[in-house]
Amino acid sequence: MSISVRNITKLYGSQRALSDVSFEIGSGEVVGFLGPNGAGKSTMMKILTCFLPPSSGEAVVCGFDTRAKSMDVRRNVGYLPENTPLYVDLYVREYLDFIAGVHGLKDRTARVNTMIDRVGLGPEQHKRIGQLSKGYRQRVGLAQALVHDPQVLILDEPTSGLDPNQLVEIRSLIKNLGREKTVMLSTHIMQEVEAICDRVIIIDRGVVVADDKASNLRSRQQQREVVEVEFDRAINANDLLAISGVLHAKHKEGNSWLLAHDAENDVRPAVFQFAVDKGIKVLGLQKSERGLEEVFKELTRR
Repeated sequence: MSISVRNITKLYGSQRALSDVSFEIGSGEVVGFLGPNGAGKSTMMKILTCFLPPSSGEAVVCGFDTRAKSMDVRRNVGYLPENTPLYVDLYVREYLDFIAGVHGLKDRTARVNTMIDRVGLGPEQHKRIGQLSKGYRQRVGLAQALVHDPQVLILDEPTSGLDPNQLVEIRSLIKNLGREKTVMLSTHIMQEVEAICDRVIIIDRGVVVADDKASNLRSRQQQREVVEVEFDRAINANDLLAISGVLHAKHKEGNSWLLAHDAENDVRPAVFQFAVDKGIKVLGLQKSERGLEEVFKELTRR
């Protein structure tokens, strides 16, 4: 097991940031660590990377206890904080060479070249870090987290500030890294979690409220379903609410509506019959996929 967290509690004075948190992450897993602001995500990541000690409980990374064997943990972990701390006066290559030296790597030049190529820093490698865009600074942060070839990657908002093209590239990189390393990442972008994560851990107010595959979370929480229907003319909401099984009708745009119904009852036949009775044409009718975002809101609703 690459990461094992057992009954971790963290107190800041009288404030409880984490409360009896436990989970395990195996080798080769890409796990999304989610939660609203102030839920305790960054605190948990700082404990796993030995920046903070827990008040109680035990955290083990790659077989090493974070308190008793902190240097061994650091050798096996690559960490990208949310606000990437970089030496902005150094050049990209100079900075990565410095980080490689800190880790005691022998063939530093070859390793730096590999990292520059892997995260797409080639066009910017001879610039000062302070001259880079936020997206390229994020790439430098990823490169420094990877330069010593760690077994575990802990990434806090790794795609923050990237443009759409860069998002695709970095997500693909993280997904590929998950084939050989353990990756734990925090993000507020639910589409990103669904695209690259094998599993989701959701924390709220210092407590784990969910730990499962995203698809399982969606189905487990799903008490209502939604269908999207488009008619050939304007329809009154009260008429739609009169359809058997429809619990809520929300106007989308034009003549399109979102109709919520109980998950056990498919309202599409009733909608078709409604249209026939009214002499209305149905231009489109399909189930609306329930996303992880809705599940997240339900689980962390204050």
